[in-house]
Amino acid sequence: MRLTSLLDQVIENYPKKVKIVYKNFPIRSHKYSELSAKAALAAERQGKFWPFHDLLYANFKDLSDKKMREIAKQLKLDMVQFEKDRKDPAITGKVHADMLDGNKAGVRGVPTVFINGRRLRKRSLRGFSEMINRELEKIGNSSSQK
Repeated sequence: MRLTSLLDQVIENYPKKVKIVYKNFPIRSHKYSELSAKAALAAERQGKFWPFHDLLYANFKDLSDKKMREIAKQLKLDMVQFEKDRKDPAITGKVHADMLDGNKAGVRGVPTVFINGRRLRKRSLRGFSEMINRELEKIGNSSSQK
């Protein structure tokens, strides 16, 4: 199961108790990793981060500048704005800040999931639920999902 599908289910099960925070962590071994992160943030400015993100992952073996533009067109992004945003120094700064955060947290690969600062080992709906419920119990919050 794709991670984004799992995250959708987690949000559905814990609508008022879970917040998803996404951090970019481009891997050095992939030529287009950092460019992809910047492109996804450019897509976010047009409200299309998750669809763009999902298509990047679905096409990670075939990524190129051309493929990223194809994905942007497929999602009907304003291409002039998309290209401008991809080059925005603020987006580059965000990607680099996220990478520093990931390095400090001990991230070595992607995707990596943390719940309240603790790395999730069992990446399944059950694994998410068990860890979220433990964290909710620690803060004295009801472990009921809704």
